Amino acid sequence: MCGIAGTYRWPDGKVVTDLLTETLAHRGPDGAGRYSHPVGDGEVHLGHRRLAIVDLSGTGAQPMVRDGLVLTYNGELYNAPELRAELAASGVRFRGTSDTEVLLEAWRRWGTDCLPRLRGMFAFGVFDERTGELVLARDQLGIKPLFLLRRGGGLVFASELKALAAATGGSLEVDPGAMVASLLYYWVPDSRCAFREAEKLPPGSWLRCRPDGRVDRGRFWHLRDVAAEGRERALAGELPDIAAIVEESTRRHLLSDVPVATFLSGGLDSSYLTALAARDRPGISAYTIGFRAEDARFEAMPDDLRYARQVAEQFGVDLHEIEIAPDVLDLLPRMTYHLDEPIGDPAAINTFLICSAAREAGVKVMLSGMGADELFAGYRKHLANRLALRYQRVPRPLRRGLSAAVGRLPVATASRGFRSVRFAKRFLSFADLPEETAFRRSYTMYDRDELLALLDPDLAGTVDDVLTEHADTYQDNDLDDFVNRMCLGDARMFLPGLNLAYTDRSSMAASTEVRVPYVDVEVVRAAFAVPGDRKIVGRQGKAVLKEAATSVLPREIVYRPKGLFSAPLRAWMSRDLAPLVREVVNDGVLVSSGFLRRDALARLVAADAAGQQDYSKHLWHVLTLEYWYRGATSGAGSGAGSGAGPGTHSTT
Repeated sequence: MCGIAGTYRWPDGKVVTDLLTETLAHRGPDGAGRYSHPVGDGEVHLGHRRLAIVDLSGTGAQPMVRDGLVLTYNGELYNAPELRAELAASGVRFRGTSDTEVLLEAWRRWGTDCLPRLRGMFAFGVFDERTGELVLARDQLGIKPLFLLRRGGGLVFASELKALAAATGGSLEVDPGAMVASLLYYWVPDSRCAFREAEKLPPGSWLRCRPDGRVDRGRFWHLRDVAAEGRERALAGELPDIAAIVEESTRRHLLSDVPVATFLSGGLDSSYLTALAARDRPGISAYTIGFRAEDARFEAMPDDLRYARQVAEQFGVDLHEIEIAPDVLDLLPRMTYHLDEPIGDPAAINTFLICSAAREAGVKVMLSGMGADELFAGYRKHLANRLALRYQRVPRPLRRGLSAAVGRLPVATASRGFRSVRFAKRFLSFADLPEETAFRRSYTMYDRDELLALLDPDLAGTVDDVLTEHADTYQDNDLDDFVNRMCLGDARMFLPGLNLAYTDRSSMAASTEVRVPYVDVEVVRAAFAVPGDRKIVGRQGKAVLKEAATSVLPREIVYRPKGLFSAPLRAWMSRDLAPLVREVVNDGVLVSSGFLRRDALARLVAADAAGQQDYSKHLWHVLTLEYWYRGATSGAGSGAGSGAGPGTHSTT
């Protein structure tokens, strides 16, 4: 796990690459490297910051130069031992034990054909001194980030967007479409980027730059095709052995020359991985979080700690408990800087604090249960959308009466929140809608009219573009299984756009690598070969995964109510952050620039304060968006450099 950067036929390429690489220092504090070479009428420059995980010696240093090929690589290959053996059998002689060298030699032998053979998480650039070509590639599922920017015949790339913004001298402009998308979702979809010129290399794809200025692109893996193959396997009755596949993936993800620990929330996903990991690594460490007692009571949060302790005791795990009582006024600008784009999920704070604690204890690698909910239908939204189909069969007058009654109920009093009322209001906000619209509404922040009321009226067309993009992505499949359609939508949008994005950026901010055994190509193939009626059984989500886990975990853990890897937002909003919310409404740059309407934002604040509606998540994201936008348009805070506001002229 590292930070990579480089330029190709770019003005002042060496200076720019040095700046890119230095900006990524937190991703790799164990070493730094540079490489330069003439190409056409310019030069190529590659940079690297190393977090040493496998082969801690100098033979794993990067950029790695071997016989005319040069590689700068971020990630881990979990099938490196098999690839190494195959290459060695064909006559390749290895100098060290790193997966970097395996990747370089695999590229030498197979070129882009090696990409679908790689099992892991990766983003890399490989330069061929003989042809002068630079190829960039990103893993199948978008676990590792890769940002790039093209101008003329030149290109610049990096692991983080802040590096590109800094290296281009503040010339990037904010993309209003990305801002609108962020406000809708509370994250920026992987298909969009916060700055106009920049882009994210799509998962499962590569890009080749040639000395004559030509650029080729290719796709080596697509989730839509994997889901279609899974459907055929399911129709043929080929139900995969989920327990064996998850166990094998977990074992591979433990490959490391440094200590590995786990996240352990006490929920199914992390408990299952921790139990499996403890089989291979007795006494493995795990990290869990708790909240201030008053915050947990106000939020009516479940007591996850006792379940985490139970798992740790049963499997001999060394459990470290961290109380999350952060100075959110201090952490908010820090997290918006590290997250690169406006991402409003407070779980990023949890990840950062856990990884920081692990790093202080000497742990560089963590295993996370990320991805199981998306692939196996474990979120409440999946069950809720299934229940909505039944709800639509209830006579309309009864539905109207129920909606009116629930609408009058408060979501909180001065001393506590009511989760069941919040869930009921959320459910009724989408239960009557058509499938794609209901699914989007079940996890996004606003419906179309609410979003239009909040934004600059000139952005109405942009809102429709963002909503159309969601519909196009959701409907881009031939699946006849409602549950798997939702899982595919999540795996293509929610997983890379939010969960993998904040996990990478917040963990790397603490110089820690997080691995995600559920987000593995073989686990994904298996997940889409499971019919939806095996994923949701009755009111049980993730049923097939729970069935697999019962061979390892006690039923009390497997079938406990779903926990939340989140934060006590309502408590924070009513106490720590209330003055900041008032400041943003009255004097914030989003309001003064015209992007947000002050009166509409003030109504959100008032409704939340009155306890009639729960807008804590909405307001938290407005704060993250505000801080990110301040940095993006002033050159401070987010490190994003100067840019142009939505509907405004450039400030450069």
